[in-house]
Amino acid sequence: MTSSPFRPFEDALDESRSLSLLRETLAGADDGELFVERRRGEQIVLDDGRIRSASYDAREGFGLRAVRGPVIGYGHSTELSEAALRRAAETARRAVADGGGTLADAPARTNRRLYEPIDPIAAPGFAAKVELMREIDAFLRDLDSRVVQVTASLAASLQEIEILRPEGARLTDIRPMSRLNISVIVEENGRRESGSMGGGGRTGLDGLMAPEHWQGVAREALRIAQVNLRAEAAPAGVMDVVLGAGWPGILLHEAIGHGLEGDFNRKKSSAFAGLMGQRIAAPGVTIRDDGTLPDRRGSLTIDDEGTPSACNTLIEDGILTGYMQDRQNARLMGADATGNGRRESYAHTPMPRMTNTYMLAGETDPGDVLADVRDGIFAVGFGGGQVDITNGKFVFSCTEAYRVTNGRIGAPIKGATLIGDGPTALQKIRAIGNDMALDPGIGNCGKAGQWVPVGVGQPSLLIGGLTVGGSAG
Repeated sequence: MTSSPFRPFEDALDESRSLSLLRETLAGADDGELFVERRRGEQIVLDDGRIRSASYDAREGFGLRAVRGPVIGYGHSTELSEAALRRAAETARRAVADGGGTLADAPARTNRRLYEPIDPIAAPGFAAKVELMREIDAFLRDLDSRVVQVTASLAASLQEIEILRPEGARLTDIRPMSRLNISVIVEENGRRESGSMGGGGRTGLDGLMAPEHWQGVAREALRIAQVNLRAEAAPAGVMDVVLGAGWPGILLHEAIGHGLEGDFNRKKSSAFAGLMGQRIAAPGVTIRDDGTLPDRRGSLTIDDEGTPSACNTLIEDGILTGYMQDRQNARLMGADATGNGRRESYAHTPMPRMTNTYMLAGETDPGDVLADVRDGIFAVGFGGGQVDITNGKFVFSCTEAYRVTNGRIGAPIKGATLIGDGPTALQKIRAIGNDMALDPGIGNCGKAGQWVPVGVGQPSLLIGGLTVGGSAG
């Protein structure tokens, strides 16, 4: 596989015979498509002044899907050939063997382009990327003599897809992605703490490798590590929590966003099932999933079924107004597809997934959001978390947080976890800042074993009465 244009129906498969086989496979089906993909990726990791790994991955393949009602037949292969396509068709056909379905209408077409069709791996060259890694290491060690370890990674990938629909349409998308991450460990008096920062999007590497960008990322990673050096043990108990703007939206993504995906609601396994049109959040809370933001990590010109992405309002002024839908679940629920049919690769079937999910800004100054807190914490950064979709219960660990007393930010704390459930947390939002921000481009989302890039965002939020896990003392 090379960097030459991806033309699967000119170079490997005959379009006419592929279309004929697709139509035979989907006879009596409700929906389906032939999804063909080529993906290439490169990653360089520097650790402690040395290149720890440098990898390049290239793969291609196809997935053939047949859908009837709630049943999916799927065959896939890494071999782009008519023989492999026929074998996959035999597998997919079993889902619709007894027929009876009527093919759904084709997705709408779009000429919109949300990102440039560039190859972020091609330039700059490998030597320049390695030199940048070493510059980052030296820069951080010069900033603070307490730095004992620096880890930096630079990643770029290109996903090229082509979807053949049974009505004969061919839909294509070229999806670049790039990312720079920096982590640093500092040590003082035998105590070690870390900080990390990074980001990227559907762009080339030039902007990420510019000194004015990477130096800011490095300084922020160091700042977080320095803050954690003086952090005290987190308190424990039920208290007010202020979430910072931007990346803390990952809590909303997990605790609320997944529960608003169509499949969970069709199967009534979501905490929000059956609540359409009802108040599920405090007044002023408006949440959108928007795949149309240019160059953002979670954005898609078309989703993995060929539906153009959209800006979908999920909650408006506290009222549940919409779910995120792929074509199958939308049809079964009598709704419209929303451009949220996503898959990790050709080897996976699409399902409803988030793109860029965020809460709109309110009218409160961020300082006034904090001013209302008598005794609580201010959570700025988050690490890992766990969520139960059926009830929305979540546990999230904070990577940067502070004690708040009488409206004033106090000492940093470490070891804090936030415990609660999405439906209750939505109702307990008492203040919404006017400082909505999106994350820097670091989100990955897992569902049913599939991982896809996503974006999150929110303004500063005051949530009354979350359980904070920490130290009781």
